[in-house]
Amino acid sequence: MYNKAILIGRLTADPELKQTPNGVSVCSFSIACDRAFSGRNGERQTDFINIVTWRQQAEFVSKYFSKGRLIGIDGSIQTRNYEDKNGNKRTAVEVVADRAFFVDSKNSAQGSGSSYPSNPGNNFSRPAAPAEPASYSSGSFGDFSEIDGEDDLPF
Repeated sequence: MYNKAILIGRLTADPELKQTPNGVSVCSFSIACDRAFSGRNGERQTDFINIVTWRQQAEFVSKYFSKGRLIGIDGSIQTRNYEDKNGNKRTAVEVVADRAFFVDSKNSAQGSGSSYPSNPGNNFSRPAAPAEPASYSSGSFGDFSEIDGEDDLPF
């Protein structure tokens, strides 16, 4: 069996960090994910998906993400049954995140007042274009010769 969920969406509210009675960190939040297609009237449909993270991931999400931020989630879908305040049986469907990660650039997050941790692995700057070799810049059509016959070709 295989259960894998990979999502990218925007947080609908600030993440909520709590501690279990044993002192384990748990963070719950929801993200809004647009569907890949539009409805009949041309409007995009959005799904609101509940996410739960545990331990270090919970503390990471709570510290570096806030409402409106773009977030990537890698985890699995889980269901659980519970009883509400009125005694009705309910089922909750949520994604338990094994990993949460930044999707937008560091600069766009700083513009909104959020700050990412300084991590060389999160540098999203565009690499410099490679320099063009000198032999290509001064080449001409005369530098090439025509091949007689196709029998000598190695392929």
